[in-house]
Amino acid sequence: MSEDNELLTQVVLMSLMYKEAGESIVDVGNILSDSKAMSLDEYNEIVLVLQKDGMIVDGELSFVGLALAQKAQETFKL
Repeated sequence: MSEDNELLTQVVLMSLMYKEAGESIVDVGNILSDSKAMSLDEYNEIVLVLQKDGMIVDGELSFVGLALAQKAQETFKL
């Protein structure tokens, strides 16, 4: 996995960890796309990989996905 792709994956994981109660996985993608953090195509590709790998189940982070999101958060702390 390239460093850029790994960074985008971390952004997706953290975004899903902090999504609002009423937001769907699609809403999160639209927010990231609207903010120019990544394109919808990039987001959808990452989400498909995360779903395939069991990090996202039924539109929510799995236990493993949540652990990776928390690890990603630590990476961004100063």
